[in-house]
Amino acid sequence: MFRGSIPALVTPFRDEAFDEGVYRDFVEWQIAEGTHGLVSCGTTGEASTLSFEEHFAVVAACVDQAKGRVPVIAGCGSNDTRVAVANVKKAAEVGADAVLLVPPYYNRPNQEGIYRHFEAVAQASALPVLLYNVPARTVTDIQVETAGRIVKDFPNIVGIKDATGMLGRVTAHRAACGPDFIQISGNDDTALGFMAMGGAGCISVTANVAPRLCADFQNACLGGEWAEALRLQDLLYPLHMALFTDASPGPVKYALTRVRKDFPSALRLPMTSAGEASRRAVDAALAHAGLT
Repeated sequence: MFRGSIPALVTPFRDEAFDEGVYRDFVEWQIAEGTHGLVSCGTTGEASTLSFEEHFAVVAACVDQAKGRVPVIAGCGSNDTRVAVANVKKAAEVGADAVLLVPPYYNRPNQEGIYRHFEAVAQASALPVLLYNVPARTVTDIQVETAGRIVKDFPNIVGIKDATGMLGRVTAHRAACGPDFIQISGNDDTALGFMAMGGAGCISVTANVAPRLCADFQNACLGGEWAEALRLQDLLYPLHMALFTDASPGPVKYALTRVRKDFPSALRLPMTSAGEASRRAVDAALAHAGLT
């Protein structure tokens, strides 16, 4: 169910408010371009700046526009276990197909605390749960042994978005969590290696801007067409890098204004627009990929 190119969708704002019309058009474009699934209200969607009501209005709009054509995964992470539980319950209520959760950030729990957090989430969730391990943001690492324990005890925890950058973990997770455990890369730049080691897809920033190329790349990987996958990797690599030349999602929102003229570039503080050097890098990468 969860495979291929899955953009972590940006959230468009206009005059400080969620622009639902632009978002629905954006979702429609993504599906038409071959995207395999959608993440609504993840990090790239500026979820940390959304109120609870806004957050699930965005998820509900994504679900309604997708109309079951591709799965919708709702970002539901929190450093407060009670809030995370409330989030997964609301995600089910608005019709999401799965939920994606980071381990608690800032609090820095030990591995037992991480296990107990996901125990509470799994017991509360009527939906499949994907772990999201991104130590660079959370300062908390779901260690392989902990992931194996979680998956063994809670069958509705079905996979992981791994943004550690440690490609060896694909094999380690397969050994600890079983061959059916869904492993999805959280890093565009290393997704080729991740897929070659047995990954199922990528929750992608670049796919916001280049959905067709990212879908083609994932289809090549899933089909074992590694020469074509390498060609597309080389085409997309400058864009993968350019989109992180300033604080995300500033560069990706700028890139979207270049490929979709109706897309607003506004961000919510503390995020700010991409700087001049970042914009130049994005412009060059878009040209390299043939997108402008």
